[in-house]
Order: sequence, then structure tokens, then C-alpha cells
Amino acid sequence: MLQRILPASIGLLALAALPSLPWLRSVHAADVPQAEASEAPTQREPDPIPPLAAPVSDAVSMARVPEDLLQRVGLQLVLDRQHRQLLVLHDGLLTRRFPAAVGTVGWETPAGRFRVMQMVKEPVWTHPVSGELLGPEEATNPLGSRWIGFYRDCKGREGWDGEQYLDIDGCTVAGFHGTPYRWTVGRAVSHGCVRLYEENVQEIFEMVRVGTPVTVLP
Repeated sequence: MLQRILPASIGLLALAALPSLPWLRSVHAADVPQAEASEAPTQREPDPIPPLAAPVSDAVSMARVPEDLLQRVGLQLVLDRQHRQLLVLHDGLLTRRFPAAVGTVGWETPAGRFRVMQMVKEPVWTHPVSGELLGPEEATNPLGSRWIGFYRDCKGREGWDGEQYLDIDGCTVAGFHGTPYRWTVGRAVSHGCVRLYEENVQEIFEMVRVGTPVTVLP
């Protein structure tokens, strides 16, 4: 039986400690406002583990892609939250599909049109509360071996995440990354980031560059 192992420390919209870049200053230990689990107003049992997405065909996958994206020249990534999969398109044609874990209810992966903002091999992750560092040599590093960031905001987030109430004050970022928890891929379980199998995120990392278009379908 699967057990829910989705602590608040995993993927809080990827509050990750990555190499110093101006747009990502908010994720360093010295800069990040603490993300704390506020005391729940009432006792509440953890939510059931979300089910895996049902498999769909290439045709069903492509039917959700907006027409203007099919006319776009070059490489682009299209994340389909509904079917929990990442599509790789080149000149409007589907070349690869990968299963993905997306944000859970209330912590949905941001929908919209973005671009790859940052790419990091062997990222180091910082626990948003304790400041503990997990490097690439740690088997439990929530980011796995690759990070591809595409979103940032400073609105803060709060609410029930399936296990506890969280109140995040400050900037958060979202991106594609690997995960040590392979069984979560294909489910809506994260705090906004997109988890991929290690072999898949490494393949995608070699395809994209900073500036590659990223579309997230609701």
C-alpha cells in the first residue's frame, strides 16, 4: 500500500537553493522568508493519495494544444495538467511525451505561457524552514539531478496541501525537475513544480535552452 510521503519540504513551488542569479535571490537561505506550517484550525486527516492519470493517445494529447502553438517554429514544451504529461513539440509536431507529476489541489502548477528561465545540473536544495542543504549526492534531494525553472512570483501562498496547512510568505519559483519519489510521477501531488522521471528530465535538459517556450495548459 502506498504511503503518503509528501512532506512540506518537498517542492514548495521549488523553494530550492540554486546557484546565485538575480531573479532567483529569493530562494537562498539568507533571503527566503520562512515557509511555516501554521497550526491547523481543526484536526484533519491527510487526503487520500491522488490517482495516476489515465493513459491517453497522441491524438487526444494534441487535441488540447492551442492552434497557434501548432504554428510555432522550433522546440517548445507543453505541460498538460489535465492528463499530467509533458509534450515536446518541434515545428508544431509532437516528438516526445513524458508522464509528469503536477501541483495538487490548491497548489496547482501555474497555467500560462512562459519561457525557460534557468537550467541547473546537480542542483542543491535548501529546506525552507530548517535551512538544511541537500546536495546532488543525497538520494533524498527533492530536485533530483536537473532543474529547469520557468516561473517565479512573490505573492506568497497558503492553504491545505493534502497533509497540513502551509503559509508561505515571499517569492516562490516553479520548474521541471527530477524526483527520488518515482511513484509520484503521473499524480497531482506537488506544491506547483513538475516532477519527472530522472531519465526523462535529463533527456529534456539536453533539448532545451534558456528562452525555450513553455506552455502550461490548465
